[in-house]
Amino acid sequence: MGALSITGVILAGGLGRRMGGVDKGLQLLDGQPLVTHVAKRLAPQVDELLINANQNADIYARLGYPVVADRIAGFVGPLAGLHVALCVARHPLVATAPCDSPLLPLDLVARLAAALADGAHDVAVARTALRAHHVFCLCRRSLEAPLAAFLRSGQRNFYRWLDEQRTVEVRFADEYAFININSPAELAALPPGIG
Repeated sequence: MGALSITGVILAGGLGRRMGGVDKGLQLLDGQPLVTHVAKRLAPQVDELLINANQNADIYARLGYPVVADRIAGFVGPLAGLHVALCVARHPLVATAPCDSPLLPLDLVARLAAALADGAHDVAVARTALRAHHVFCLCRRSLEAPLAAFLRSGQRNFYRWLDEQRTVEVRFADEYAFININSPAELAALPPGIG
């Protein structure tokens, strides 16, 4: 497994409905967009980093990473972001993280990769005591065709797709590391200097 390289993708393709219709990844935390905080944590863990965005691509591109839009129209959710990453990734494994989780673990990808090392699973997903965090996953690029078929069938539920794969959950102790900033109130509630 150590020889397999990894493409990372930051999922920033949503409409930000709960954020009041603004682009979540571009909302400021400690003077920098949320996506910048995520990139600083995820980029050192992968061999290639992409940003999945369906709007403001020119702004996201200023971070210096390739920006890829969903190949399935209509802002259908994070599975569409994973799908396009699987289509364009240069490496056999693809790791995902949402653009609104600025505290993601610095060992996220290594721990997910270790769970795939025995070849018994195709997807590893982060889990804390409270729940699984499906958008923090690592999967084999070979799942592109099954995922495309799932999306073509009209299905969009990430959990349902994971249930159809050989998925393993990886335990993490820190619930706070997986915090999602979904609203202006949640963003404002973060203590200064946390990013």
